[in-house]
Amino acid sequence: MVAALEAPPRARTAAERRAAARIVPLRLVPDYGTGSPGVAERVVIVHRRPSPRVTRSKGVAVYWRRRLIAAALGLGIVLAATHAGAALGGSTTTSPGRSPHVQRVVVQPGDTLWSIARRVAPNVDPRIVVDKMAAARGSADVKPGDAIDWVS
Repeated sequence: MVAALEAPPRARTAAERRAAARIVPLRLVPDYGTGSPGVAERVVIVHRRPSPRVTRSKGVAVYWRRRLIAAALGLGIVLAATHAGAALGGSTTTSPGRSPHVQRVVVQPGDTLWSIARRVAPNVDPRIVVDKMAAARGSADVKPGDAIDWVS
């Protein structure tokens, strides 16, 4: 046999609601097997389940701001992991630079550095090319059969 000591809910004022929040609801429940003769019921504390919390809808701007922050954090994590992998010997995020084109010219009889410079770099001033070739070789003298490497 269970009897509740609470009255049905009614409209209350704010002061009554504050006072009711401090009151612990009690309930009488049957007492089975406690060994006390003549006691048929005992008082227990009833724990109320919390009412579901009402949430307000956040605005569209808050939604998109959160999405933007999440995307930025994700991108930052990916970039950090990529750079860490590159530092540990993995592939880099940048493509390797263009490898220089090396042109090997074999000196023929009658060739000079000037004629070779005009042949390997037709769109560049030959004086600049001759100076670079002479500096790379250590000399401006060429003999038939010499190999000259030109990096373009």
